[in-house]
Amino acid sequence: MTDVQEAYRLLVADVYELAGTSRRTSEAIAATAGQTTARWHVLSVLSGAPSTVAAVARRLGLARQSVQRVADDLVADGLADRAPNPDHRTAPLLELTSAGRAALAALVERGDADRARVLAAAGTSAEELLACREVLRRLVAALDGP
Repeated sequence: MTDVQEAYRLLVADVYELAGTSRRTSEAIAATAGQTTARWHVLSVLSGAPSTVAAVARRLGLARQSVQRVADDLVADGLADRAPNPDHRTAPLLELTSAGRAALAALVERGDADRARVLAAAGTSAEELLACREVLRRLVAALDGP
């Protein structure tokens, strides 16, 4: 095994660890607002523009059925509404309600405060994070490539 292969293996292990730890802390943050990370993710996707359940699922890399369940819960709780889809009669658009936007704003505020604390404790800079992101994006592109 070459040094670069070993470094890659260690990086991937660290990325998985970071993702798992981040999911756990995000779930704790979401719980303080009476939400889950699944609901947070769907609210975030819908904040950009109304979307179908299938499009949200593709964006999050999840099964449509799991997103459908979350979407149904968000609609039942008044955080999202269904609207007619001019492009597809049987696939309504989901859109945030004002309550949904407020719930997302509360989640983002709590998440930002926690992440600011974490980033300060780690002593990392935006430049370091962006450089790391660039390497990760190149690796993802190579893995997804031809």
